[in-house]
Amino acid sequence: MPLFCLVGFVTAPIQINRSRRAIPSVFTELVKRVAILVFGETFADQLTDLTPSQLSMRIQAPSFVDLETPTGPMRTHLFRPDGPGRYPGVILYSEIYQMTAPIARTAAVLAGHGLLVAVPDVYHEYTELGESFAYDKEGTDRGNRLKVEKVIAAYDADARSVIDFFGSEEGCTGKVGTVGICLGGHLAFRAAMNEEVKAGVCFYATDIHKRSLGKGMHDNSLDRIPEIQAEMLMIWGRQDPHIPAEGRRMIYDAMTAAGVSFSWHEFNGEHAFMRDEGHRYDPELALLLNSMACQHLNRHLR
Repeated sequence: MPLFCLVGFVTAPIQINRSRRAIPSVFTELVKRVAILVFGETFADQLTDLTPSQLSMRIQAPSFVDLETPTGPMRTHLFRPDGPGRYPGVILYSEIYQMTAPIARTAAVLAGHGLLVAVPDVYHEYTELGESFAYDKEGTDRGNRLKVEKVIAAYDADARSVIDFFGSEEGCTGKVGTVGICLGGHLAFRAAMNEEVKAGVCFYATDIHKRSLGKGMHDNSLDRIPEIQAEMLMIWGRQDPHIPAEGRRMIYDAMTAAGVSFSWHEFNGEHAFMRDEGHRYDPELALLLNSMACQHLNRHLR
């Protein structure tokens, strides 16, 4: 059978699912057999196991919930796939600027791949509910100041609140992943120390190698690496001055020694190359890495 015919058969269930029609069992079996021939058994199983709503790439309008934490209410922005069913939950941790437009667009990408995304305000104790900072000197200085004013225990309690939310949310399967960028990469790394978290993605996570997160600038993230049971995807920029080669090596060696299951990727990029505002943005890398993150999460949370 010509290759274009095989591809046509494989794409057919996606078209049917998006129109919310059920796939007849005989046709599903045919599609699976063809998919095995072309793409292999793993992909075929994933393709035919997806429900109509999980294949829909549309998302609902963003909403929010104010979660209770030991240090006060935490505005948590929600991005949901549009369609009935239950989805894995993903905590998306922002940069030091909280929930900005680029972070919202990242959350939408994740939600569009069948994930229920929660974006907590990382500095909720010090800001108005839902407040974000500008990408300027004032916003940068404020974000960096609060990063070392907030105590480590409060960061960890925030993660616990979102995980508990996913556990009680009707629209969530109960499977939880974490994603984070910059400061958020470090917070996603720490959140992955919770046993409920099965997958994590960290984009150029800052301060792990320096042990400098939180009040007192003496965190224990390196020491707690053996607690990570999640499958981790670690992504770095080689031209990032915040995490130099020796710092990346320290984290790599610690994760290896602890027996953490992870993949490690370094790219030629500066700090913040994922952010689609500013001169350091690399669209080609961002497209590739967003795809890698979605694939990683869906593989380990389904």
